[in-house]
Amino acid sequence: MAGYIIRRALSCRNLFRLPTCALHVCENSPVKLCISDASSRVFTLPTVPNFISESRRSFAKGRKSKDEGGVSTVEVPPNVGPTIKASAASQMESAMAALSVELSKLRTGRASAGMLDHIIVETGGVKMPLNRIALVSVLDQKTLSVNPYDPETLKQLENAIVSSPLGLNPKTDGERLIAVIPPLTKEHVQAMNKLVTKSCEDTRQSIRRARQKAMDAIKKLNSSLPKDDIKRLEKEVDDLTKKSIKTAEDICKAKEKEISQG
Repeated sequence: MAGYIIRRALSCRNLFRLPTCALHVCENSPVKLCISDASSRVFTLPTVPNFISESRRSFAKGRKSKDEGGVSTVEVPPNVGPTIKASAASQMESAMAALSVELSKLRTGRASAGMLDHIIVETGGVKMPLNRIALVSVLDQKTLSVNPYDPETLKQLENAIVSSPLGLNPKTDGERLIAVIPPLTKEHVQAMNKLVTKSCEDTRQSIRRARQKAMDAIKKLNSSLPKDDIKRLEKEVDDLTKKSIKTAEDICKAKEKEISQG
């Protein structure tokens, strides 16, 4: 029971709540606490310096630690390396996804359902991608079918396709459009291949920028991680960069082959 009373008495909240007449420091003893109850008990407190030290111990948590030389060190989260690598991988994947979108806009000699996705159609004063208001399907290697969800938009779809740089001239077939893919000329093939080469180089630059950002982030960890971990992380980012660039180049080569065979 006495231990419980001491713990309750040492609570800061209880010290402030007790009446002045019931709580005071005993005379000639700065480390004794008198509680006026039926037995007028007296309890001895720890010495003042230790009491203050104990009360402040919790405040030391979260501060920067110092080694024997007095140099401040910052604790690095254990997953910072994988986070940097994952961020670089995400940026590289985004660059390759953008490449695929750009290449899908280039017309080849073969019909593809995605070749009309980038066309913007204005209907009712609102501009929307063609694939939002119509279903595009492949009838054969040279023919596309465009079926609008709303037959009232058929004319707007036709105008948008004709105005696109694809060089298509769709014809109305009931409530749908039929677009025949014309063969590519030699000049057209050369122009398309130049666009593929440019898109490929742009993607390489985007991937290299993602690598550089990752390397800059790794350099900031030089004073916090062992050298072996730094080198391993740098090698992983370099391997990821080479793999991403090769994937982008393979996508472009496949597109060039498709255009040439068109």
